[in-house]
Amino acid sequence: MAAEGGSGSMEGKEPQAVVTYYRLEEVAKRNSEKEVWIVIHGRVYDITAFLGEHPGGEEVLMEQAGRDATESFEDVGHSLDAKEMLKQYYVGEVHPSDREGERSESSGSACRSCWSNWMIPVVGVVLLAVIYRFYMSENKLS
Repeated sequence: MAAEGGSGSMEGKEPQAVVTYYRLEEVAKRNSEKEVWIVIHGRVYDITAFLGEHPGGEEVLMEQAGRDATESFEDVGHSLDAKEMLKQYYVGEVHPSDREGERSESSGSACRSCWSNWMIPVVGVVLLAVIYRFYMSENKLS
């Protein structure tokens, strides 16, 4: 765990908040009902006090305890209120060196899914063009 803050003259500047960084290994240790930490978008949250209040039940949160829950959090489609509520459980950030590995993994999976985002519509358009041509050639013969 490392803390980092701003330094230098404070004239004309607002003080910068001290950010506490956590390694993913440290977050992974916080996965019991006594202490539940999760990572969402590179931010670390201690959601222990929220377990009993979660509308989906505490089991859902316990499945994500001690790890990056960004994908699961976004897949559910949480409301803006839920995203705002996260702020009260914030404890720090994922250490920058851990985030670099996270980015390379996520960019690889994002790239795998991005080609399917454009490939499916392209195949659909080609298929429609073939069907249209076939249909038009049938109409000319009759």
